[in-house]
Amino acid sequence: MDFLYFLEKLRNPVCDAFFSLITQLGEETAFMAIAIIVFWCFDKYQGYFLLITGFVGTIFNQFLKMLFRVPRPWVKNPNFTVVKGSVEGAGGFSFPSGHTQTSVTLYGGIARANGCKWLRITMIALCVLIPFSRLYLGVHTPLDVGVSVFISIALVFGGYPLFKRAETNKKLMCLIVLSTLVLVVFYTLFVCLYNFPKEVYSEVNYHNLESAKNNAFTLIGCSVGLIVVYFVDSKFIKFEVDAVWWAQILKVVIGLGLVIALKILLKSPLDNLFNGNLIARSVRYFLMVVTAGAIWPLSFKWFSHFGKKHNKKHLE
Repeated sequence: MDFLYFLEKLRNPVCDAFFSLITQLGEETAFMAIAIIVFWCFDKYQGYFLLITGFVGTIFNQFLKMLFRVPRPWVKNPNFTVVKGSVEGAGGFSFPSGHTQTSVTLYGGIARANGCKWLRITMIALCVLIPFSRLYLGVHTPLDVGVSVFISIALVFGGYPLFKRAETNKKLMCLIVLSTLVLVVFYTLFVCLYNFPKEVYSEVNYHNLESAKNNAFTLIGCSVGLIVVYFVDSKFIKFEVDAVWWAQILKVVIGLGLVIALKILLKSPLDNLFNGNLIARSVRYFLMVVTAGAIWPLSFKWFSHFGKKHNKKHLE
C-alpha cells in the first residue's frame, strides 16, 4: 500500500484523465473488438491465438480471485482514495488484476506475433501503461498487477509456438479449443458449487461472487461459440482476410456494429426467456461469437472480390 499512497500524492487532473482513458484499453470490449479485427482482417490464426489465450488467462485470473478473495485497496484501507469513476470498472476481488491480465495477454500477444518494430514498441508500451494505470487509479496493488503480468507473459510465450504448429495441424487446434472449454467448465463448477466461507455470501461481498459467476457464464458462451466457429469455418466457410483497405474498414465497422447490436438488443429478451438465469448470458455471448466468426464472415468473399477487382483494374 505504501506505493499506492505515494501515487495518491502525485495525482492531478491531467494524469487522472489520461490514465482513466488508458485503462479503458484493458476492458472486455476493447479486447473483443481488437481480437476480432485481427481475426477478420489480418491473420485468422493470430486471432484464435489472441482470443483463446485471453479466455484462458481470464479463467486463471477469475479462479485466483475467488480462491484468495483479496479485498480491494479502498476496502482494506478506508482512508485510501481512488480516482473518481474508477470503482465502477473494478468488479470482483482485487487479486490478481483482470485489466492487467486482459491487456498484457492481448497487446503482448500482438507484439509476439508480429515483427513490425513500431507495432511491437506500441504494444509493449500499452503492456506497461495499462497495468500502471490500475495502480495510479488506486484499484489494485503492485502484487495484483505483478502476478497478472507474469501469468500473461507465460501464456503469450508458451502459447504462441503451440498456435504456430496448430496452423498446419487441425487435430492440435481442435484439442486447444476443446481444452479451453474444459477449463471454463471446471471454473464454472467451482464458482457455482464450491462452499465458500460465509463472508463471501454476505451483502457486502456477494457482488464479488456475482461478478465471478457472470464471467464464468460469459466464458462458457464464448468458448462454445469459438468451437462452433472453428469447425464451421475450417469445414465450410474458409474465409479470406485479404481485402482492399476501404473494404476492410467497411468489414470492421458493419461487423462490429452488428456484434454490439446483438449484445445490447438480445439482453432483455434472453433474460426474460430464461427468467433471469445466467444461461441467458451464455446464450447471448455464444450468439455474438458465432455471428462474428461464422455468420458475418460469409460476406468476406464479397469484400475480397472487390479488393481483387480493384487491384486488377489498377494493374491494367
